[in-house]
Amino acid sequence: MPITVKKIILWRSEVDNKPGALASTIEPPAKAGADLKVIMGYRHPTAKGKAAIEVFPITGKKLAAAAGTAGLGAAAIPTLLVEGDNKPGLGYTIAQAIGAAGINIAFFVAQVIGNKFAAVLGFETEEDAKKAAPLIKKAAKSTGA
Repeated sequence: MPITVKKIILWRSEVDNKPGALASTIEPPAKAGADLKVIMGYRHPTAKGKAAIEVFPITGKKLAAAAGTAGLGAAAIPTLLVEGDNKPGLGYTIAQAIGAAGINIAFFVAQVIGNKFAAVLGFETEEDAKKAAPLIKKAAKSTGA
């Protein structure tokens, strides 16, 4: 499977960091038929007692309305979804290529299942995300992914 790099829009909400917050936030989109590929929930590092929840994809009026009832809104952070065959050292190679180009990564979340990987990368600017996309493809190609 060749590597794919796709610009995506995360939908995000700030919530109280308490049991059930994740489930109650993703319940409306789930009940509206959302097939979420990305669900990230984490305690906010600087706002005590707060957490962030980010999901993808939310498409169409029905899902957008459902997500909105849960407090989710389109996030402004430029984000790329990268998927493909995994190879040892691929995460390092991608991170090194982006860093060597002077691009700061806002976040990098990746997971390998079997021999496939998926990664979500956030950037500070749209320009950085645009510059990073071909670097990611080139880095993956150099590892044989």
